[in-house]
Amino acid sequence: MYDVFGLPLHPLVVHAVVVLLPLSALGLIACVLFGRLRTRYAGLTLLGLIAGTAASFVAVASGRALADQVGTPAAHMALGVWLPWVATATLVLGAAWYLLQRGKESPPPLARVLGWVSAVAAAGSIGLTVAVGHSGATAVWSGTTAVTAPTTSAVTPSASASSSASASRSPSASGTASAKQSYTLDEVKKHNSAGDCWAAINGGVYDLTGWVSQHPGGSERIIALCGTDASAAFNTQHGGQTRPESTLTQFYLGELAG
Repeated sequence: MYDVFGLPLHPLVVHAVVVLLPLSALGLIACVLFGRLRTRYAGLTLLGLIAGTAASFVAVASGRALADQVGTPAAHMALGVWLPWVATATLVLGAAWYLLQRGKESPPPLARVLGWVSAVAAAGSIGLTVAVGHSGATAVWSGTTAVTAPTTSAVTPSASASSSASASRSPSASGTASAKQSYTLDEVKKHNSAGDCWAAINGGVYDLTGWVSQHPGGSERIIALCGTDASAAFNTQHGGQTRPESTLTQFYLGELAG
């Protein structure tokens, strides 16, 4: 659905976002500051903001589809979901400013205020675009973009996923996890803090310590699961969703003993 001539749409549309959105935001700031630019380029700047904002929404949707296949870069996703809304706010403020000052040699006071507010929003759009682009590039070039998707829809990971997960577990778990393949719920309950967080989910035991600070929905949602059988909570929130199940596999420790 999100392919173009067999290529993923996300990396293609991202280029439109990182070019159009900052360039148009800079144009808006320049038009607010310099009257001679306002009369000539304000309308063109708004068209660029419209295109950049639309592209940011497409980038988020296509990014989620791509993540279902290759895994979730958490920091990039957490920043990326905010960008379309910041861009939309910039566009709305800029459009209101444009309509109020259009055709007037000296903008009215309200237009001046909206101009400064829209310029601040434009600066925020630029900064967030840079942060999103940087986090995405970091994930790609550091090789940490993806968590390999499981071969089945079940959460139980393959042997290769569990072996790769053992290298990324927190120090508190590494000593015991390498020697054991199964854990009781009583053992899980001992790891019930943000700094040492285990949870049992659908018959598996997972060390979520490294995921607490990365969870896009906020760390408190993961902390609430620490030391518990979180199967019901996970299935209610993410049941049947490929991406969360794929992400979960990297934290696998072993089976939950009966």
